[in-house]
Amino acid sequence: MNPKLMNNLFIQRALLLAVFFAFGISARAQQAPAATAGNYDPHAAFSPLFYTQNGNEFRSASGYPGSKYWQNRADYTIAANLDDQTNTVSGTVTITYKNNSPDQLPYIWLQLDQNLFDKNSRGNSLIKLGSRYGARGEKVNGGYKISGLTVSKKAVPVKFTSITEDTRMQIRLDQPLGASGDVITIKMDFSFVIPINGSDRMGHLTTKNGEIYTIAQWFPRLCVYDDVLGWNTLPYWGAAEFYCEYGDVNYSVTTPANHILMGSGELLNPQEVFTAEQLKRWNAAKLSDKTVSIRSAEEVLDPKSRPAKDKLTWKFRMSNTRDIAWSSSKAFVLDAARINLPSGKKSLAVSAQPVESNDADSYGRGVEYVKGAIEHYSGKWFEYPYPMAVNIAANISGMEYPGIVFCGWKAKKGQAWGVIDHEFGHSWFPMIVGSNERKYGWMDEGFNTFINGLSSAAFNNGEYKDGADDLHKAAKYMAQPDREYIMLTPDAMVEKNIGVNLYSKPAWGLNILRNYVLGTDRFDYAFKNYIKQWSFKHPTPFDFFRSMENGGGEDLAWFWRGWFMENWKTDQAVTSVTASKKDGKTEGYDIVITNLEKMPMPVILQVKTESGKTDIVKIPVDVWMRNKSWTVNYATTEEVVSVVLDPEHVLPDSDESNNTWKK
Repeated sequence: MNPKLMNNLFIQRALLLAVFFAFGISARAQQAPAATAGNYDPHAAFSPLFYTQNGNEFRSASGYPGSKYWQNRADYTIAANLDDQTNTVSGTVTITYKNNSPDQLPYIWLQLDQNLFDKNSRGNSLIKLGSRYGARGEKVNGGYKISGLTVSKKAVPVKFTSITEDTRMQIRLDQPLGASGDVITIKMDFSFVIPINGSDRMGHLTTKNGEIYTIAQWFPRLCVYDDVLGWNTLPYWGAAEFYCEYGDVNYSVTTPANHILMGSGELLNPQEVFTAEQLKRWNAAKLSDKTVSIRSAEEVLDPKSRPAKDKLTWKFRMSNTRDIAWSSSKAFVLDAARINLPSGKKSLAVSAQPVESNDADSYGRGVEYVKGAIEHYSGKWFEYPYPMAVNIAANISGMEYPGIVFCGWKAKKGQAWGVIDHEFGHSWFPMIVGSNERKYGWMDEGFNTFINGLSSAAFNNGEYKDGADDLHKAAKYMAQPDREYIMLTPDAMVEKNIGVNLYSKPAWGLNILRNYVLGTDRFDYAFKNYIKQWSFKHPTPFDFFRSMENGGGEDLAWFWRGWFMENWKTDQAVTSVTASKKDGKTEGYDIVITNLEKMPMPVILQVKTESGKTDIVKIPVDVWMRNKSWTVNYATTEEVVSVVLDPEHVLPDSDESNNTWKK
């Protein structure tokens, strides 16, 4: 989901700037302050007792899937209809569910996420006024109407009962679903009224040329049954996102013929839903690195730009996906171009936006942005697996689904690039690496924010490259006692803290590991292997921790403990600078660094001498394993005039006042 509109980016930089002015940053120290006892305990930070479970045949100690790793599978066939007069989606879904687990399953759990928008839902009772979640105070009473529920095995009806509890349905089977490959088929009819603002993830928007519908969480889906928790049945409360099984989805949506519909996967019948000219352009776009206009802004109000029919059915297929979504409107301008993938395969970058969002400083460059993001991530981390990558400009500030994203329709320039890049970064986390967003939102938002920084630096020679974050300012913000910590479920976190704890702080942490602990080579190697090994599978936080340690060759428990499990502060101080003399001549200086707070970090020390010479001394975090203070023996015959810890502010030091010594 889009961090740049999470309370206005949780105003990452503006907020931190405010903290900067509130606290003040001082470089005034003329003498090193006296050492204090501090809160640092080396034995707590570097305790070897971090992992509480050994690796097993399902999840290896290496952090990769074990030799007998399994996951269940859910395939869907859906036939749906969009009624733009009543703002309703209705349809029939057939679910083929395969139990690959070693367990018999006496019941099946399904997710009914649309029920969040029922006025009596559990989520609605938790959502405060002003929140971005829920239906934002709408009077519409959403939620599913479900009928015609049947269960069968090999076309033979199965006896069952069912209950619906808020956003979950339990199907209780008369006879358990067998282990190790048994299959069951579930079928039902469903309908719901589309909320205008569905937790800032789906809904509909009125534009001057028609309504834009962004439809997601729209059909009943299987809950995940895994080897970690069994059934994952957390309700949809609004803040946390999704955890889904993988499978193939064949779906069709019938709309008014004046609509254009784009969705996840491959459009199977373009010849039936485009005009002859549009089909020609659509096929040309598949061969073009430059943007091809399928329907221009000038053509939007031209009746000839749509087939002369009453209704059209759009047909799609998506393989090995955890979800699908779609968008439909008569107001769309439609652009496309080819995406070139490292293997030689091709995908298609698509952007659909209303004329209000079609300027060159907005989504008129949408296809260029989609193409740039997908090609970068494919080359850097793992190849994009889907036949299309579709951007939709709508009233959703930013939300991701496999093969399609919804982005705020008023975004301009760097904001437009940023939201497209971020949402398509989610193709890797959590669409390819299928983490449990309901519990661990940082495993998709934080990882994605991290890779976004590299993508923005690479796009168009750094056109939208972000400046480096000042981690001293960030540390002051994080050190406030009400900031909580990363390892909380999003729904259990104070909403104002989500932007930092799920997005910024995990990304800052990965940058620290990459740039100052492991180095880029070891970090990138371990991270790429994590993605490869867990592609289309379900890792836990500890699988990630283990895979980075094994691939990178370091024990990082000190980092996971303090940065993710706790909200420990870092405070390094220059506590003394003393000349070392022999026969009255200076041979060097003993510079004492003290770690005053619970979180250890590497040491970056800038030393200046009277001639103007400047040295950077780097000391690994290992020195804090058994020490609270460390003496740096700096060899020089010159007089040292200043010593500064972390001069570029790349480490999260929460008290800068003790970082500087001056003669």
